[in-house]
Amino acid sequence: MIKQIMPLSLIVALRFFGLFIVLPVLSIYALQMEGATPFLAGVVVGGYALTQALFQVPFGVLSDKIGRKVTILIGLIIFIVGSVIAAEASSIWTLLLGRFLQGAGAIGSVVSAMVADLVKEEERPHAMAILGGTIALSFAAAMIVAPVVGGHWGIDKLFWLTAVLSVAAIGVLFTAVPQPPKIVHSYAEEEAKVADVFKDKALVRMYITFLFHSSIMTMAFYIIPMIMTLPAEKGGFGWEKAELWKVYFPAMIFGFIAMAPAAIFGEKYNKGKQVFMVSVAFIALAFVLLGFATLPWLFIVGVVLFFIGFNMFEPLLQSFVAKFAKVHQKGAALGVANTFAYTGIFFGGIIAGYLVQHYGRDALAIFVLLLSALWFYWVATMPSPNNRGNVYLPLDIFDRDKILALQGQEGIAEVYINETEGIGVVRYEKDILDEDTIRGGLLKD
Repeated sequence: MIKQIMPLSLIVALRFFGLFIVLPVLSIYALQMEGATPFLAGVVVGGYALTQALFQVPFGVLSDKIGRKVTILIGLIIFIVGSVIAAEASSIWTLLLGRFLQGAGAIGSVVSAMVADLVKEEERPHAMAILGGTIALSFAAAMIVAPVVGGHWGIDKLFWLTAVLSVAAIGVLFTAVPQPPKIVHSYAEEEAKVADVFKDKALVRMYITFLFHSSIMTMAFYIIPMIMTLPAEKGGFGWEKAELWKVYFPAMIFGFIAMAPAAIFGEKYNKGKQVFMVSVAFIALAFVLLGFATLPWLFIVGVVLFFIGFNMFEPLLQSFVAKFAKVHQKGAALGVANTFAYTGIFFGGIIAGYLVQHYGRDALAIFVLLLSALWFYWVATMPSPNNRGNVYLPLDIFDRDKILALQGQEGIAEVYINETEGIGVVRYEKDILDEDTIRGGLLKD
């Protein structure tokens, strides 16, 4: 599994590093552009997410039809073009164009779907944890590199770096990423429509969770560098951009450490909802300090608490969507989930910019606290994805037609054939059926 997942994880890490590396300093950079306002700076921070939201589902569906690799290549090329335009921008409007193009290369759901293709469901939490871990590492590296490179050589160099890393990702894609297996399922064409991924209430719950998670992340990355670098007379702490790594580095260390227990309790002990609820509590407490702290060290504690709460979600979000989605819907479902995430990023940037420009950072904190209360309730009432089991049936022993005939029967969530590995897969509800009962009726005559 490691050999299959690590190349994809590297691609994701390189691309997300390119996105993350500008976040710690982007709001400061945007405010210095010709024609900039605090509101437009917020649009720049979250702007790439608008096109991400628009293109996640088309890219996910396209990958289900023409293949994951080709779709990833298209997305990386678009991302490179956007990075170059952002690097050469001299006005806020050109910077916005570059950010919108960066977002149009929406391959996040495609990579997640490819991971789901390559590993069995029992191994998928581990695979998603590896994927989440590499994202967290790229996030940590970006938090350290961005203030140093941006502070000493200019923030435009960060965009050039993202373009170069995306070219490297294309090289990894065609030299190290394996081909996904060929899957055969019994679903009719009309059952594979994007609209069908909204029929599962559990999936809808996860989509809204993605929305909350990403919007609050953007609000945090809008306010943190701004308050840390603004002079005291404007309500900030007067730090230099090159010193911001001293804030982000310890915060990322604590956040990364928090991922392991989150993954263990969420997957191994089936406590995903409880992990999410604790995460929301950390984020709410963080914004109390981010919005009202008047001492630098208290503000930094808020940054640390935010990173802990934010990172605890990372090993579980993609995995839970993949568990709820059917095999023919994984690309579309992950595309919808990421659409909600990037919609949240876009509106998070706009809301943060508007509230800070007109009412101040305390108003932003109050807004996030109200949002967190709603989020906490939403998570507390969602179902658990761990009540489903899987039976793997070698086709040299079990009858293909009998396996496919199970589709639609009570207690059967899904049936499909993995032609590459020569196995039938039956997903079932554990509280209705058991594995031995399913196996007993499917042997060849």
